[in-house]
Amino acid sequence: MPARAPHGSNQPPRIIYKKIYIEGHGGHHGGAWKVAYADFVTAMMAFFLLLWLLGATTEKQRKGIADYFAPTLVDTKHAGVSGQGLFGGESIVDADNLPHKASQTGTRALTIPIGAAGGPSAGSGPQGSLKSREALAAEDRRNFDTLKRQVQARIAASRELARLGKHIHFTMTNDGMRIDLIDDADYSMFALGTTALEPDASQLIELVADSIKPMANPLMIRGHTDSLGYGDPAAMNNWMLSSARAEATRRRLALGGLPEARFNRIEGVADREPMVAKDPSDPRNRRVAITLLYRAGVFGK
Repeated sequence: MPARAPHGSNQPPRIIYKKIYIEGHGGHHGGAWKVAYADFVTAMMAFFLLLWLLGATTEKQRKGIADYFAPTLVDTKHAGVSGQGLFGGESIVDADNLPHKASQTGTRALTIPIGAAGGPSAGSGPQGSLKSREALAAEDRRNFDTLKRQVQARIAASRELARLGKHIHFTMTNDGMRIDLIDDADYSMFALGTTALEPDASQLIELVADSIKPMANPLMIRGHTDSLGYGDPAAMNNWMLSSARAEATRRRLALGGLPEARFNRIEGVADREPMVAKDPSDPRNRRVAITLLYRAGVFGK
C-alpha cells in the first residue's frame, strides 16, 4: 500500500508489492496427456479383443465376422442413383434414370430378381414372360405328359419292343417324372448278377434317350436290386451291383446322344427301396429308375 510521503518532501510515495507463493502441485497442468492415454488404453483393449477372437473362433466364424464388417460398395453411377460429380454428368429428367414422374420410364430402377438369387440372366423370359419356378414346373409337367405318350406310342409301334411295354412305368414324383425299367420273373434287363444289358433292354433305353434328348431337364439315375445276396459280399454285393447298373444305364443314355451335363446324380440303393415291400426278394424289385428332374427357376437355363 502507498506510504505517506514525508512532510514537505516532493518524493513520490513508495509502493510495496507482496507476493505469496503456494507450495505443492495443486495447480492445473492441462489434460492433453489424459486424452492420449485414453486412446492408448482403448487401442490396447481392441488389440487384446482381436487376439481373443482369433483364438476363440473357427475359420468359418472369422469369415462371417469379416463379411459382417466388410463395406458394401455400390456403383451408383450405373445404378442411376448418382455419379462421379453433379448428377454424374446426367440430368434428373433423363428417360433412363430413376423415375420421378409418370411419363418417365426409369429403366435403371432396381428390381428383385427371380428367387432373389440374381445373376446375369435374371429377369424376363425370351418372350417377355416371367420365368418363375411355378411356371417352369407347370411347363415341365406338360412336357412330361407329352413324353409319356410319345414313348408309349413308339413302344406299341415297334414289334421288337411291344412285349416290353409292361416293363416300363411312368410315375410323377416331387422331384419330377420317374421312368422305371422293371424286371419280372420272366425277363431281366441285365444278365444275371452282371451289368451287361440285354439287347432289347439296350434298344429300349435308346428309345428313351431319343425321346428325352430335346428336353432340358437334368437326369437322376438310381439302380435297385432284390434282396438275394452273394456268397462273398466282400467281392460283390447288391450295393456294388445297383450302382454299377445305374452307371451302365448312364453310359447307354450317353451313347444315345445325351450330353454329360444332363446327368445330375447317379446312385445305387441296393435293396433298400423295394417296389414290392412285402417280398424283398421279388424280381420286380430289380429295376433302374430314370428321373427327369424339374428345372430350376433360372431364366435361360
